[in-house]
Amino acid sequence: MGLLTTEEYKSIAAGLALPQGAFIDGGYRPAASGRTFTTANPATGEALTEIAACGAEDVDFAVHKAREAFEDGRWSRMHPSDRKDILIRFAKLLTRNARELAVMESIDSGKTIYDCETVDIPETIHCIKWHAEAIDKIYDQVAPASDDHIAMVVREPIGVVGLVLPWNFPLLMLAWKIGPALAAGCSVVVKPAEETTLTALRVAELASEAGLPAGVLNILPGGGAEVGEPIGRHMDIDMVSFTGSTVTGKRFLTYAGESNAKEVVLEMGGKNPAVVMEDAENLDRVAQHIVNGAFWNMGENCSATSRLIVHKHVKDELLERITSHAKHWNVGDPLSPETRVGALVSPAHFDKVAGYMAQAENVILGGTAKDGFAEATVVDLPGNDHVLAREEIFGPVLSVITVSGFDEAIRVANDTAYGLCASLFTANTKRAIRGARALRAGTVTVNSFGEGDISTPFGGHKQSGFGGRDNGLHAHDQYTQLKTIWLDLADDEDEAVD
Repeated sequence: MGLLTTEEYKSIAAGLALPQGAFIDGGYRPAASGRTFTTANPATGEALTEIAACGAEDVDFAVHKAREAFEDGRWSRMHPSDRKDILIRFAKLLTRNARELAVMESIDSGKTIYDCETVDIPETIHCIKWHAEAIDKIYDQVAPASDDHIAMVVREPIGVVGLVLPWNFPLLMLAWKIGPALAAGCSVVVKPAEETTLTALRVAELASEAGLPAGVLNILPGGGAEVGEPIGRHMDIDMVSFTGSTVTGKRFLTYAGESNAKEVVLEMGGKNPAVVMEDAENLDRVAQHIVNGAFWNMGENCSATSRLIVHKHVKDELLERITSHAKHWNVGDPLSPETRVGALVSPAHFDKVAGYMAQAENVILGGTAKDGFAEATVVDLPGNDHVLAREEIFGPVLSVITVSGFDEAIRVANDTAYGLCASLFTANTKRAIRGARALRAGTVTVNSFGEGDISTPFGGHKQSGFGGRDNGLHAHDQYTQLKTIWLDLADDEDEAVD
């Protein structure tokens, strides 16, 4: 399916029926308090609609319905093949409504329609299908035991889970979490980011249409204090999976410790290095990867390449090529298929990014932030201690740090509180493997930027997160509990004789 024109996308946007209520127990409903909040288009400031502003009372009700669904087994004890069939139907409905979801995602988040159409929506659908297909292919185990015993190790769904989402990839992060959670048989209570709620609500409606039983998937719009904290502290939620900032993620550890010691999985921030050594091949291709890693999704990406650690012998040539490629990352209307850099998600986040950009001194490219948009920006730094090298900007800013050798490059790359992703560019295979081993990050790409794919686990080291992984079969682990079932086969008569 090819891209449309700007005018066609605007026509679709104008005709969208935008959801407004929370989605609980299989249908839309207002918040118990009757309160609403306004969601706006980040690119224009135009109010899109009013959405139910949920609170602790709504969390209690949604958790009650999720627990009810889990305990009566309408989903948790459904045959695995039947659960798979429903999720496959769900994926087909997502495909049928892909363009509507892409436009809704763009106007709600400021993301470019190009990214929504070519990356976010296709990967969301693929994620749901992938985990659906895994449902009846993950086997339990039989442990070695004596002839008089059988020891079974079985997986069981963990129960009711709280899923707290970020605003940078609203649909894709929803899929990363509900895919394995629903596949495992859990009931879920989802808090989308307050800035980006629309597509999560619409997806829940499509899941219900596909046959997902009422109470299994619940979406609660609202603020962090009003919805996120009550989810974190709820005594009847068995685990929470959170993606977002490190500051907020740490709070969920406190909430868990002060409530029922629920399991917590955190995927948080990053200050991700791209290390380019003097023997890196095809600097033009290297530049393309670095530019994509730094500016994709306006840099609003926890795995964004935000630090370029480059050997002094190739720095000038590489920066020339980076500048050439970055000039094609134009800022503009997110609904234009020609735009590569859309609007930052909110006025508050724009102010944050603009504040960081104002601290840049040696700007090589860009540097302008205005009216909710920020240019693709490259900044040469004096070292790794500069604020632009230490703190997560979450905007389209690439900081350049010069090094003189391999060991120094690895040391600088690891000199951060984060450890989500890293890239290493070198033609030396031994150096590539040594570097990949030495870099303290959950995902290390060699001669490329990326996050792996749906089959590879994604998560961080250090303050980038812990407790589990998104993607791959490993993602199912966090939504299940292991149980040992020990069967005694000894003959009672033999025991009596002994």
